[in-house]
Amino acid sequence: MTTRAVPMADVRDMYMAHTVFRREFGLMPELVRGVAEGDTARSEVVGAHLDLLCRILHSHHEGEDAIVWPRLQERGGREAAEIVPTMEGHHRAIEAILRRLGTLAPAWRATARGGAQVAEACEDLLVVLVEHMAMEEKEILPLAEKYITAAEWKGLGEHGVNSFSKRELALAFGLVMYEGDPEVVGQVLLEMPFPVRLLMPHIAPRAFAAHARRVHGTAVPPRAGRM
Repeated sequence: MTTRAVPMADVRDMYMAHTVFRREFGLMPELVRGVAEGDTARSEVVGAHLDLLCRILHSHHEGEDAIVWPRLQERGGREAAEIVPTMEGHHRAIEAILRRLGTLAPAWRATARGGAQVAEACEDLLVVLVEHMAMEEKEILPLAEKYITAAEWKGLGEHGVNSFSKRELALAFGLVMYEGDPEVVGQVLLEMPFPVRLLMPHIAPRAFAAHARRVHGTAVPPRAGRM
């Protein structure tokens, strides 16, 4: 494959996604622990937030499994031969913890009981996820810039868009915009249909601010770089 014959992946959007995961999953254990036993109104708010984050993370990794790893294995030669299986192993470990949360969290969300187990699972997830993202940024993203085309990389975003409702998409984009590089946010918007491109910069920040007030008690929760 002649990698320079076509535009190659602009991977800056991946850093924005990772920032969301570092921030929100980093805050999650204490959010869960902060829910008083039996306070089902609060467990519903935090539980819904956790559910959304887990679904976003699952969709994100599902896209990588389908698009990124096969192409790097096909085109990356020895550069990809060792690191891709490591990344796939991380995904399996993360999915196992997501399944564990899928078992524990709904009951806690409904009853506000058993929060300690949910918080511990969130901590376990954070350990693997932080290691995975650091390695991905160091090893995988430079390979993606060399071996994955811009059109193929765009498929990651399209996969995510197709996985969520319009309301959830507005909130998900707000999660990204909160700390996102405005230039990169603008590039992502250019790939969206015109009505979405026009409305998203206005509705997404408002959706995030309202959500953050409910979940974190403030429209400006701690940023990933300051945690």
